[in-house]
Amino acid sequence: MLDTLLDFLANGLTRASWGEMLVYLLVVTQLTIFTVTLYYHRSATHRGVDFHWILNGFFRFWGWLTTGMVVKEWVAIHRKHHAKVETEEDPHSPQIAGIKKVFLDGVALYREASYNKADMEKYGRGTPDDWFERTLFGRHPYWGPTLMAVIDISLFGVIGMAIWAVQMIWIPFWAAGFVNGIGHWWGYRNFESSDKATNISPWGFWIGGEELHNNHHAFPSSAKFALRKWEFDIGWAAICSLRFLGLAKVLRVAPTLNIRPNVHLPDAETLKGVLTLRFQATTDYYRNVILPTMREEMAQAGDSIKSVPRRLRRALADGGRWLDNDARERLQAALANRPALRTVCEFRARLVALMEERGADKSLKALQQWIVEAEQSGIRSLQQFAQRLKGYSAVGA
Repeated sequence: MLDTLLDFLANGLTRASWGEMLVYLLVVTQLTIFTVTLYYHRSATHRGVDFHWILNGFFRFWGWLTTGMVVKEWVAIHRKHHAKVETEEDPHSPQIAGIKKVFLDGVALYREASYNKADMEKYGRGTPDDWFERTLFGRHPYWGPTLMAVIDISLFGVIGMAIWAVQMIWIPFWAAGFVNGIGHWWGYRNFESSDKATNISPWGFWIGGEELHNNHHAFPSSAKFALRKWEFDIGWAAICSLRFLGLAKVLRVAPTLNIRPNVHLPDAETLKGVLTLRFQATTDYYRNVILPTMREEMAQAGDSIKSVPRRLRRALADGGRWLDNDARERLQAALANRPALRTVCEFRARLVALMEERGADKSLKALQQWIVEAEQSGIRSLQQFAQRLKGYSAVGA
């Protein structure tokens, strides 16, 4: 009897080799990643995709089993993150709380946010509220991980506890720490969104496509995160496979830009295109107007663009929003000596302001006036951008 017990503790029911245990660990952790990115994130939070009820049930059960996270809480916290991004009310912004805090202690920030019951009700609307949620998943969130520990120990013996521990830290590290932290701190940006979200890698396969975080913040409701030809989103590949099998229905993907020819004055379709693709418009403006103007002015002065600190150059993309007072003063001093660059920066600020106007008629008139003045500015890159902007149209919006 004792020998049997010792053998069970050493080998579990499976008597698996180290290689087999590693394969198991990779499969179950990646399945948890897919549960979070496909169900919690793209479906339950942003309504970009719907899954067959059987898949929904599996995702909810697997998420409870391997993370203990309550769907309503996860959804509410993430929705609030988008609504209050990079502000004092953001549940987990490294710009506010610091990268060290978010990266190393993101779970504590998540837990603290979940205690705000008013936010859970406000931002968690539309999440599951059935018998399972009320009596099991939501009421006893820690039963799931406890059951997972029993399963792992039964399968692999004592070493199952180590496997279980890795499972339990997988989402806290990669989601609460890595995506929420590094994804707002370091990487490249396709879109000058109104936050600091970055794409950590153009090939999103290890954490379900969540690596493409800047793309997601530019178009939150899109079920597809890869928005450039050279980007890859494994989560989208999974959705396409499930759609082929009749298990998923895509509700929204990011609209694409279409430039209509021979548009002489911005119309309602132009305005819709500009508002829908606002981050693409401001990104185009930075790359095609601000940077060329800076290069031209500095070349005329016999100076190199590299003489302007990179941080200040990048600040021109968002109007210096993230600069401290000293840096903002240095930026204004630099603009004072470069009239053309100052002019295109002022035009950018006006363009962003009209995007925030309430009322379509008022916004359209402001856009039309902006176009007229841009074409009369005498700045070639600004004139070319104005011509392009007139033809903006959002396909798939």
